[in-house]
Amino acid sequence: MRRSRTVSLTAVGLILIAAVAHASWNLFSKQAAVAGAASFVWLLGAAAALLWAPVVAITVLLDPPRLTPMNWLFLAGTGVLQCGYFLFLQFGYQLGDLSVVYPIGRGTGALLAALAGVLILGERPGPVAIAGICCIVGGIVAIGLPARARRPDRPGPARALSRPAPASLKPVAFALCTGIFIASYTLWDKYAVSTLRTPPLLQGYASFPMMLAVFAPLALRDRPRLHLVWRDYRLQIIGAGVLAPLAYVLVLVALSFSPVSAVAPAREVSVLFGVLLGRRMLGEGGLPRKLAAAVAIVAGIVAVAVG
Repeated sequence: MRRSRTVSLTAVGLILIAAVAHASWNLFSKQAAVAGAASFVWLLGAAAALLWAPVVAITVLLDPPRLTPMNWLFLAGTGVLQCGYFLFLQFGYQLGDLSVVYPIGRGTGALLAALAGVLILGERPGPVAIAGICCIVGGIVAIGLPARARRPDRPGPARALSRPAPASLKPVAFALCTGIFIASYTLWDKYAVSTLRTPPLLQGYASFPMMLAVFAPLALRDRPRLHLVWRDYRLQIIGAGVLAPLAYVLVLVALSFSPVSAVAPAREVSVLFGVLLGRRMLGEGGLPRKLAAAVAIVAGIVAVAVG
């Protein structure tokens, strides 16, 4: 891609830091998934909005942004898209493993965002970068493949099933929908920070006050559940409230000077951390296969960075 090596390395550094933060808050989200999607998402939005409000206020006071009606439209739009993203992600975590839902969602988002960056935004990645994108997406798809189920009552080769159990398709469906929202808000926010020059901090923060408003009727209608979620998962809520905005603001900074067809796939290195956290913290299986696929992701990131 036609950009200086210094810029590329800076963007990759920001993306790698964001990847660790992103995988960590998704672990917290998975741990709290059994408690209720709307309640957790609303509390996450409240925590993020409150914890990051002083940072946003100080930044605005020191360097007041000049926001046009289009800037405000894109600030509101990212809130709507992020609400869908958080809700479908949480539904997926209620039904499936972190090491399945997370890679499929991120992989789908990376593929759609990178293709749209080329087809809609007119970005022209070189051959090495294209190979890197394919390598990243292929590795993520391999990580997300469910393990073959076996029937203990059938002898011989017939024991191996040719397809996953039907129950595994529900979390995959939610993960795919999550990926659509990821691609949508990535392209939406790319235009906001690079063309409209909306400050990345404001664009990344805007979704959390919107989440408070959108999910308030659902969350506040069941106050006993809301109190239960806060009591049992307070640390996860606070941790996600800190890390979710941090991860995305870093990505938006990278998007402000880098092509979306490079940033969107490269940030998916977070699936490697997600798989490791799923195994280490949640006891999820399939580690050798998923780590082997993660090698393809790392190779793809190197190709995108230099291509």
